[in-house]
Amino acid sequence: MSKMNVITGGRGYVGYALVKELADRGEKMRLLLRSDSSVFDEIECEKVFGDITNVDDLVKAFEGADVVYHVAGLVDTGTGYNEKLWNVNFGGTKNVVEACKKCGVKTLIYVSSVDAIAVDEDAEYITEADSFDPDLLEGEYGKTKAAATQYVLDNASDDLRVCVVHPSCCIGPYDNNETSMMMTMMKLYYKGFFSMTFDFGGYNFVDVRDVAKGMVAAAEKGRNGECYILSGYTHTLNEFMTTLAYVCGKKPPKITVKRDFLSMNMTAIEAFFKATKMPPVLNDYTLRKICENCRFSCEKARYELGYQPRELEDAIKGSIEWLLERENSKGLEKSEKELEFAKKELKRTRKEYEKAQEEYEKAKLEYEEKKEKHEKKQKNKNK
Repeated sequence: MSKMNVITGGRGYVGYALVKELADRGEKMRLLLRSDSSVFDEIECEKVFGDITNVDDLVKAFEGADVVYHVAGLVDTGTGYNEKLWNVNFGGTKNVVEACKKCGVKTLIYVSSVDAIAVDEDAEYITEADSFDPDLLEGEYGKTKAAATQYVLDNASDDLRVCVVHPSCCIGPYDNNETSMMMTMMKLYYKGFFSMTFDFGGYNFVDVRDVAKGMVAAAEKGRNGECYILSGYTHTLNEFMTTLAYVCGKKPPKITVKRDFLSMNMTAIEAFFKATKMPPVLNDYTLRKICENCRFSCEKARYELGYQPRELEDAIKGSIEWLLERENSKGLEKSEKELEFAKKELKRTRKEYEKAQEEYEKAKLEYEEKKEKHEKKQKNKNK
């Protein structure tokens, strides 16, 4: 009998990539969802509706599960205490652990983040941490992920094998909810609204499909109580933008933006993304992050899990191909709706024409009758 995989957060960016990976492998899976989506129409899976903040919902979803992938969570690049962020990312993870124990789940894979790792700015490479302390971190998101990560590791036992994975900045397909900052930036660039590069900063970028493969490998080969960084390759922002231009068949951006310029205009930049309701590609927090040490090493995952991330160009190519396919699909859907509307309008016009034709025939008949009566009258007068 094949094992049952349960996924929380299957509608999210990383979660859906995992769903696709397991589906391609022909694995049995059950999804805990807050609401359904058409993206699962062609995927064979069970669905349980609930929320990770409710233990009873989790117990219902985890019954009979062999492996639980806890991917659900909130991402927020803002600063300052955020109660909802803590309730979901930390409180929800505590509930997941409790439900795993109640249901006798054998393996728990927790999706943390590189943001949970306290970075040494002088380190040549950043490797997996032995412990996680929220007080050593700046951003509220990183704090919640660090606290949750430590809680998961503290609950590793002979009965519950736990592994933690730390993805770096994900790009690639499946941003169905349009929540990825990098995918938003690439979409804006392709449409001609972000034709600039930067003379500072950089980050570590990884294809979300490789992260999904790494998660499955962690479930199959990962050691109990261990963490694995699932990163890609570190590139400067200029290298990223130049590669993006090449993939899109465009010339490299000529406009170079400096950090000081962004800092001085950050209020206006943040207001723009808030007004357009797009993920904040740039704000004070992300600006600081891209200037930090981001040389995350995935050597441990390579050695123990057989993890093999693809190169940046391939990851960007996959991103753009998916974005174009999605835009074409939206265009086709719009065309289908317009065609249906046109059909309804034509049907309505035909009905109006038929009614007008009936009224014309009726008026014509009345006219003929009146004309005939008039002619008879005239004949009688002439006699």
